[in-house]
Amino acid sequence: MRIVLVSPEAVPFAKTGGLADVAGALPGPLAELGHEVSVIMPLYRKVREAGFDPHDMGVKLSVPVGEKRVPGEVAKAELLGTDVPVYFIECERFFDRPELYGTSTGDYEDNCERFVFFSRAVLQAADKLGLKPDVFHVNDWQSALVPVYLSTLYSGMESVAKARTLLTIHNLAYQGLFPHTLMPVTGLGWKYFNIDGLEYYGKIDLLKGGILYSDKISTVSERYAQEIQTEEYGCGHEGILAGRAKDLTGIVNGIDYAQWNPKTDELIFTNYSADDLSGKATCKAELQKLCSLPQDPGIPVIGMVSRLADQKGLDLLVKIMPKFMKMKVQLVILGTGQKKYHEILEGVARKYPEKTGIHVRFDNQLAHQIEAGSDIFLMPSRYEPCGLNQLYSLAYGTVPLVRATGGLADTITDTNDATVSAGTANGFSFEEYSGKALLATIRRAVKAYHDETLWKIVTLNGMRQDWSWSASAKKYSALYESMAGM
Repeated sequence: MRIVLVSPEAVPFAKTGGLADVAGALPGPLAELGHEVSVIMPLYRKVREAGFDPHDMGVKLSVPVGEKRVPGEVAKAELLGTDVPVYFIECERFFDRPELYGTSTGDYEDNCERFVFFSRAVLQAADKLGLKPDVFHVNDWQSALVPVYLSTLYSGMESVAKARTLLTIHNLAYQGLFPHTLMPVTGLGWKYFNIDGLEYYGKIDLLKGGILYSDKISTVSERYAQEIQTEEYGCGHEGILAGRAKDLTGIVNGIDYAQWNPKTDELIFTNYSADDLSGKATCKAELQKLCSLPQDPGIPVIGMVSRLADQKGLDLLVKIMPKFMKMKVQLVILGTGQKKYHEILEGVARKYPEKTGIHVRFDNQLAHQIEAGSDIFLMPSRYEPCGLNQLYSLAYGTVPLVRATGGLADTITDTNDATVSAGTANGFSFEEYSGKALLATIRRAVKAYHDETLWKIVTLNGMRQDWSWSASAKKYSALYESMAGM
C-alpha cells in the first residue's frame, strides 16, 4: 500500500517529544513489510540547524489560509538508513523560527494559521508529487485537519480523495484549541463550527475535527485507548471517542534498538548483555562515582529520567521523599520541567548529598548512563499514553517501577508469585495514584532486589522481550489493510 505519514516532527530532523520518535522510526519497518512509505513534515529552521540540507524539488505551492494565499515549496531528504523519502513543506513565514510550536513565553500566536497552512499544503504536495496515497496517516492536532479537508474542500481532488485516513493521538491533552474568531482561517465555513464539527466550548478544536472525520483512530497503547474514553482521562473528548470506539485501537510504540541496546551503546561506561551482565555492575559503580555517591554495590540505585511535571508523578515522589530517604537507597534524577520541581529537587540534593544525584538539565549521554547504571527505574505517572523509558529500562536490565496506567500497564507486569511462576514478571507496578501506594511498591522492589535469584529472573525476563518497531509496524500494517475496503 502507499502510505503517507504526516507529522509535525520526526527524528532526526526536529523533535519536541515522543511523536518525533514514532514518525522517524515507524516508516522503515513499514517499508520492509512492502509498503511504499513517505513522510511529510514542515521544514523548520531546526532541520538545517541539525545539519540537514533537504534539496529543493522545484515544486511550488500556493495555499489558501483564510482570504490569503501563502506561497510554499517542497524539499526532499531521506530517513537515515532507509530509502524512505521525507518531503518538507517549506514556508519561511511560518516555519523559519527558533522553535517548533512556541517559546518559553508561550505558543506562537499564529499556530492555527501555521497548521492550517501545513495541512492544506500536505494535500497540494501529495497531488503535485503524484504520491496517490492509499492512506494518510496523520498525527496529533497539527495535522488533524487533513481528514477534515479530504472530506470537504479537497473531496474533488482526484489524486488524494480516495485515500483513507488514520489519526494517531499521541497525547490527548494537546488538542489544538483556538479562538472561534479564527474559524475563517480554516476555509471551512461556519457550518462546521458546531457541536457535530470543530466547535468545543466556544473554541475551534482541531483534534476534534480529526477524531470526527478520520476513518480510523489509533493511540499509542491499548490501555490508553480505553482510558481516553473515560472522564478521568478523556480531556473532555471521552464522549466522541466512546462514540467511535469500534474505530479506535491502541498500538504500543516500539523502541530503536540501534540506539538503545546495552550490547552496542557507545554512550554507556561499558557494554553488557543478557548473556553477560557483568558490565552492568561496572555501569552502576561508574554512575555512583559520577554522582558523588558511595560506590556500594549492595545499595540499589533508583533512576528517573523524566519531564519534571505533575503528570509524571513528581507530586507523589515529593510527598514521600522524607520516608523514601530513610531507606537504604540512592536516587538519581535527570530532567527539566516545572520550576517548582527544579527548586524542590535542588533542595533534596542539598539535604541528602550522599543519597541523591539530581541533574536539572537535558543530557542524552547521562540518560543512557542512568538507564545502564540504575537497578530500578521510576515512572509513577498520573497518566502515560505509551512511555518509552520503561522499554529502554527493560532492554538495559533495569527493572521498571511504574504506575499501571496507559502504556505502562500494557508493558510492565508486576512481580508476584504467580507472574514469576508464569515467567512474565518484568517489573513492579501499583494502581492507586497515591504516595502511600508508591512508597509501598518501592519497598517491595527494594526487598526483591536483595533476593539475588528473584532479581536475576525479573531482570532477564525484561531483557529478553522484544519491543522493536518491527512488531508495532506489523500491527499498523494490519490496520492500514483493514481500511482498504472501507
